[in-house]
Amino acid sequence: MNEKFVRYRQAVAGYWNRMGKSQKIWLGASAGVLLLTVILLTAFFSRTHYELAFQNLDNTDAAAVLNYLDGNKIPYRLTDGGQSILVPAAEAAKVKVEAGSEGLVQNGSIGFDAFNDGSSMFGSTDREFDVKYRNALNGEIQKLLNGMQGVEQTKVLVNLPEESVFLSTDEKDQASASIMMTFKPGYRPAQKEIDGYYNLVKTAVPNLSADNITITSPQGELLASGELGGAAGATALETHLQIQRKYELDLKQKIQQFLGPIVGQNNLVVNVSSSINFDKKTTDEHLVTPLDNNNNNGIIVSEQQDNKTATGSSGAGGVAGTGQTDIPTYQAADGSGTTSSEENSRTTNYEFNRINNQIESGPYVIQDLSVSVGIEQSRLTPQAKADINAFLTSLVRSQLAGSGQNVSDDTLIAKKVSVIGQTFADSGPAGTASGLSTAWMAGIGLAAVALIGGLGYAIIRKRRRSEQLQEADLPAKLEYPTIDLESVNDETQVRKQLETLAKRKPDEFVNLLRTWLVDE
Repeated sequence: MNEKFVRYRQAVAGYWNRMGKSQKIWLGASAGVLLLTVILLTAFFSRTHYELAFQNLDNTDAAAVLNYLDGNKIPYRLTDGGQSILVPAAEAAKVKVEAGSEGLVQNGSIGFDAFNDGSSMFGSTDREFDVKYRNALNGEIQKLLNGMQGVEQTKVLVNLPEESVFLSTDEKDQASASIMMTFKPGYRPAQKEIDGYYNLVKTAVPNLSADNITITSPQGELLASGELGGAAGATALETHLQIQRKYELDLKQKIQQFLGPIVGQNNLVVNVSSSINFDKKTTDEHLVTPLDNNNNNGIIVSEQQDNKTATGSSGAGGVAGTGQTDIPTYQAADGSGTTSSEENSRTTNYEFNRINNQIESGPYVIQDLSVSVGIEQSRLTPQAKADINAFLTSLVRSQLAGSGQNVSDDTLIAKKVSVIGQTFADSGPAGTASGLSTAWMAGIGLAAVALIGGLGYAIIRKRRRSEQLQEADLPAKLEYPTIDLESVNDETQVRKQLETLAKRKPDEFVNLLRTWLVDE
């Protein structure tokens, strides 16, 4: 065994001695890299990866979870001051399911599950039951709110009035609820979501109106909309401002998208100011029109016609007056004449078209609009200014078409558009810095490419040089030493020559033996 080990060691030592210096360096570096890689991979795959299983825990829930983990001998880590617990990734799902099934995490809320545990065999008093019921109700509402999107933590306090058969409905106190909500960083609930919070609490608590619910957050009070009886005025004002800002922002983006490629985004500043009428109008119209193709007449509904004729005696006639008071040639009445009269009347009732229109106009009407555009002086030529002014004028005219203003008046529209050509305060330095930054980045990139190329060339050149040196070290043609055995008659002299050759030049002695073996 020792002889084999010695032979192996001598063989390895001989192989190591025959290697060149560069080969020894590369072999040692390769072995070191391989060993380091094995160590790193072993450490990476053998270490335990932890996954976040619980977060935002209060002290009670954290203690319950830790007791469960310690009892099952599951390793864990605490972060965020004990509010978050990490467990091995392989067991994270199992721990979550088992902790949830055992009800370890309740976020400080009791819920109606409290009535299932700890009940006395003799029952509970009314006072004790009321306290448990209120705590359970608070806990259930808290669980519901915690399940909403973006909600991180809530605290709920519900006040229920005492019931009495001697008090009327008006005399009874009304229920109330006070809620403190904490949202995740960067999350802001919309008005619909806030109304959802109010509806959830209102329907969970009997005889609770939205007016008696108060929801606050660290950023301020959350008010319900007018539909729930909240501060409708404040909500409407906020909605109007949001609509106005959105309209101005959209119009500003359209102008920037059009002018940006022409003058450059960094050489353009746009300001839009608008006035929007949010009044909602309802108009009732009652119209009466004649029928078409009927000579502007209606349909005859009823018609009544009366004809009357009368005949009687007349007092005219007689001898012409001759008296002092008589009119000459006028005959005196003698009562011997007859008279007749006729009367005709016609009444016609027509029916016309009766149209009742109820017109409800939209509340969002653009009353006034002004657009100001600032452009870098070097980019604003007279022709470019005229073209930009024409574009903005056409845009403002189209936006004010329904405002009631005379949009065909060029002088009026021109007052609402302004194109300013100025040298930007940060234009020169910013442009220079931008140019330098681009140049420096390009230079750094070229330098990096050149450095990588130089290193690659140096490595390749070094390899080629080492190969050339190895080729130079090797003899062009191996010349094996020879011993003239025929001229030597004494075996002792041959043996001495072989021993001398083996001691002084062992490599040549080995080559000589190989040559003999090949010849045989």
